[in-house]
Amino acid sequence: MSKEYIIPVCSGMKIDVKQGQSITVIDIEGGQVVDFFAEVNGNANEFLSTGVTIDCNESLKLNIGDIIYTNQYHPMIKVLIDDVGEHDLLHPCCRTEMYDFFYHNGEEHPNCFDNINKALEEQRAIITPVNLFMHTKINTNGSISVEEPVSKAGDKIVLKALMDITMGIAACSVSESKCNSGKCSPVKIIVD
Repeated sequence: MSKEYIIPVCSGMKIDVKQGQSITVIDIEGGQVVDFFAEVNGNANEFLSTGVTIDCNESLKLNIGDIIYTNQYHPMIKVLIDDVGEHDLLHPCCRTEMYDFFYHNGEEHPNCFDNINKALEEQRAIITPVNLFMHTKINTNGSISVEEPVSKAGDKIVLKALMDITMGIAACSVSESKCNSGKCSPVKIIVD
């Protein structure tokens, strides 16, 4: 049975997914980043790791057929379909301190770190999600820059759960830069 969720602007949501189910993440309006985090259902100590994912795939990019791994090197999620082909595995969730550092406006600013922790009813010290649709340019000299997402309205990525997982997903709250094309919008999740 298919379930559809809308994650409102600058907020987060908890969604449970069973092994074998597909997860479709849709950029409704285009140009919106989705902070995608997950943990093994019933075990908050095993969770999505972008570092392990980079290590196992030997790539800073996600491609169709790639696996997203847990911190214990277990296959967690597989990429089935991808309309965009541009996702970030490097940046941690935006948080109060990040807004203070870059924009001097952290107080009371919605952020993905708090939104995911609140959705999962946890208080992780750091969350490094897969930042779906986020366009991080990696230069040959090692420098990086965040560019406008290339996702258009209705673009999607389809993932398959390789184990029972609990997702903490946020519609990114950064409107101060190119990260979300200078504005924030809602996202849609479909679990089949």
